[in-house]
Amino acid sequence: MKVIILAAGYATRLYPLTLNQPKPLLAVAGKPMIEHVLDKLAPIGGLDRIYIVTNAKFAGHFQKWSEQHHAAKSNLEFTVVNDGTTSEANKLGAIGDIHYVLQTQNVHDDLIVVAGDNLFSEKLGNFGTFCREKNAPVLALYDVGDLEQIKKYSSICVAADGRIASFEEKPQQPTSTMAGIALYYYPQATIPLINQYISEDNNHDQPGRLVQWLYPRTPVYTWRVPGLWFDIGSKETLEEASQIFAKLNA
Repeated sequence: MKVIILAAGYATRLYPLTLNQPKPLLAVAGKPMIEHVLDKLAPIGGLDRIYIVTNAKFAGHFQKWSEQHHAAKSNLEFTVVNDGTTSEANKLGAIGDIHYVLQTQNVHDDLIVVAGDNLFSEKLGNFGTFCREKNAPVLALYDVGDLEQIKKYSSICVAADGRIASFEEKPQQPTSTMAGIALYYYPQATIPLINQYISEDNNHDQPGRLVQWLYPRTPVYTWRVPGLWFDIGSKETLEEASQIFAKLNA
């Protein structure tokens, strides 16, 4: 199984912290954000390569980090993929970056996709077990508990069998507080559909758009994230996550 970590954004809302440092390498409770992501993914097992897709500005940062991390404490194999973009103006978008990795790295395998700025308080081993059992696309869900908050995410309604029944990206009038978050599983058989999505020139940016397009075409299951989840998009959420993770790791 392969992993794609989405890390090609420029995180302008976090300036000046991210002027010369990619967001996933910012410290949370004493270590880079991306290491928290990897720690939570590790119990899934069978992850034979981690692709970190980033941009031309930050590719060197991730290459240096991955070499140090691998040498120090990881048996994981890393490949840093530079998507060649240089600014918000020419970025490929999250789905564009997924497709770029699939094409340039010739990936034909089961795939986990996760945003490099998504932090989880609990380990994700059960996510891997669930995905292998279903052998179908899976979207992770988190209850944000607030109808105003959900407007920033994807509002999801789930059928009795756990499949997505309805999906609305950034809803204006949401009826559910269950959010689809940037943790996905795509079995090998789904990869041609990702290529089809791109070839039809659909929205290349928000990764949830791919799930929104996918679920009417093939069953997409859902898995609820246990514990706490943070989407690090501001200095306030960065500080909050640092405080909470420091307590969790104490």
